[in-house]
Amino acid sequence: MMTFEQLTGMANVICPMFVIVDNHGRIVSAGPTLKKLRPQLNWEGRRFFRVFDLSRPRSVRSVEDLARFAGSKLHLQFRDAPQTGLKGGCTPLPDGQGVFVNLSFGISVLEAVRDYDLTSADFSPTDLTIEMLYLVEAKSAAMEASRQLNLRLQGAKIAAEEQAFTDTLTGLKNRRAMDHVLERLIASGREFALMHLDLDFFKQVNDTLGHAAGDAVLQQAARLMVECTRQSDTVARVGGDEFVMILEGVMDTGRLETIANRLIQRLEEPIPFGGQICRISASAGTTLSSWEKDPDAQKLLNQADLALYAAKRAGRAQHCFYREGIEKADATADRGMAGPYPAAARGPAT
Repeated sequence: MMTFEQLTGMANVICPMFVIVDNHGRIVSAGPTLKKLRPQLNWEGRRFFRVFDLSRPRSVRSVEDLARFAGSKLHLQFRDAPQTGLKGGCTPLPDGQGVFVNLSFGISVLEAVRDYDLTSADFSPTDLTIEMLYLVEAKSAAMEASRQLNLRLQGAKIAAEEQAFTDTLTGLKNRRAMDHVLERLIASGREFALMHLDLDFFKQVNDTLGHAAGDAVLQQAARLMVECTRQSDTVARVGGDEFVMILEGVMDTGRLETIANRLIQRLEEPIPFGGQICRISASAGTTLSSWEKDPDAQKLLNQADLALYAAKRAGRAQHCFYREGIEKADATADRGMAGPYPAAARGPAT
């Protein structure tokens, strides 16, 4: 006949979450893993139903009830926090000495491992929980690796898209990005001003001081345009020394005139390079989307381009608004005004 010590010694190895309850409902012995869950609890002598709250079967209220449900699945949890959920089964001890209850975590094993810092040594060697934990850990590692890969791919995609829309020399938007912004604004019905700017005397800088000086001038011009516009505006380099600014919601011609004149003034400031001084200016032409009943990107760009060259014909370092017939007008007659055309004549013909 196996002694009680032999029984508990074997149970400690085979089912380390066991609990033996005598006929009076008191705990006689508990497995090492179970004790680890409540290290401050003096297990021996405690009433089983004071430690555990048994939810199913609902009719179980005593050791005799437990014995009657031998072989059935038990659902219980600790009465104190953390109220870890447990599953179990029981069997009567020989000679009616009580019951032997074997417990496990069931689906709450992940929380239990986290809450109690359990290791493989806390489970029976044949318990499939360890294999499940390894699978969960492997799955988590694989999902994290997949997430990191997706983040890198997304970052690479964003970087590639950003590069495709960026002028590498100045860091401004390029023509492709400008086209995208125009299409989006026109499709949404939002109003905007379109300003086309060209650097005057830029060719002389390239011819006399070299392309490195020209690059420095373009970069400085880009910085000034960004400073003179809002963060929500679009500044794009669309050619060698040509730039387009899209100013959303800026429909006041006086304000646009001020922006253009301030930018022209800033661009006329000397630009030092390699011990030399680079001097340029700028001409600009502007049109408004609200001047067209059905705005078209290419038409607006053409209007701003016509206004730009009217400003150049007027003597450069000028700003001009588009109007119908501007390509035929003799802008030189209007020199000395705020622009090549008086304010009353700006905008489309009525």
